[in-house]
Amino acid sequence: MNLNLDSPHLRTNILTGEKVLVSPQRNKRPWQGQIEDIIVDAMPPHDPNCYLCPNNSRAGGDNNPDYKDTYVFINDFSALLDNTIDEPIVEPADTKHLLQATHERGICKVIVFSPRHDLTLPEMELDKITAVVDLWQSEFISLQQIEWIKYIQIFENKGAIMGCSNPHPHGQIWAQQSIPTEIEKETYRLEKFYQQYKKSLLSDYLELELREQTRIVIEGLHFAAVVPFWASWPYETLIISKRHIQHIGQFTIEEKNDLAKILQELTIRYDNIFQTSFPYSAGMHQSPVNSGAYTGWHWHMHFYPPLLRSANIKKFMVGYEMLANPQRDITPESAAEILRNQSTIHYKSTR
Repeated sequence: MNLNLDSPHLRTNILTGEKVLVSPQRNKRPWQGQIEDIIVDAMPPHDPNCYLCPNNSRAGGDNNPDYKDTYVFINDFSALLDNTIDEPIVEPADTKHLLQATHERGICKVIVFSPRHDLTLPEMELDKITAVVDLWQSEFISLQQIEWIKYIQIFENKGAIMGCSNPHPHGQIWAQQSIPTEIEKETYRLEKFYQQYKKSLLSDYLELELREQTRIVIEGLHFAAVVPFWASWPYETLIISKRHIQHIGQFTIEEKNDLAKILQELTIRYDNIFQTSFPYSAGMHQSPVNSGAYTGWHWHMHFYPPLLRSANIKKFMVGYEMLANPQRDITPESAAEILRNQSTIHYKSTR
């Protein structure tokens, strides 16, 4: 595909229809200049003050068991509650429908990746990451059986600058009675494409990326990691399943093993860029449940990392980006090349 992408241009996110302004002339070589390491105090394998470590007391007062692998529990301070009253909120008659609200019922769980306080996902052994993927799948299947749940969001916030309040490696699952806004937008685009072409939108997109190779970061047997053509964040990536599959509950053993390997390699590459524990928000998008077939839905996982030019420089969405469109200087093509060129051996292992 011979596109003239050297001058300012808009790219369209095919999953949402939203646009991003790309300005390659502003920053074609994003890391000229000094690169600093973040100095972080070494963490112990077990922290007696951590509410996620084995045998410790949690913030809500319960005690963790002496778990040896992964561990899951209901969040002590959940954003959604199972016992929320499922009845309409009556709007006063004189507000002209300007004050709209509904009750929202849900279940929030914490997924602890490892009993080790000092290991993030890229530092864990491959079989331990596979155990996390196994737990994601089993929790999805279990929550899917609850008839009133319509969507299950599996995600991880890594790093204090992404709002993570505890460095112990963990993620979350929020299951709720309605379909979130981002999923509604993606559902519309995915289903419309499928109805028109009788093929998954992301299957066609991934085939194009695999032909071009310019934005591919990692290709496995069952998944590929790509910097999407419409990426908004500096080193944003998207993991896409090669098989047209709606949700993680349908993964085979081989697919789970391959996803674990992709996750390990991708997160190691992130850490190696600036030799720091690279922060991000990551989460899988998959079809809603208990509300239809969703034949056009195609499983994928977003990574939104905020670091820009060094371990200390964060990309903020401000000004034009808050008021108009996201804007980026580092092109997806150059970001993919930088990620591809990173070693898959964690930088800590080479010190």
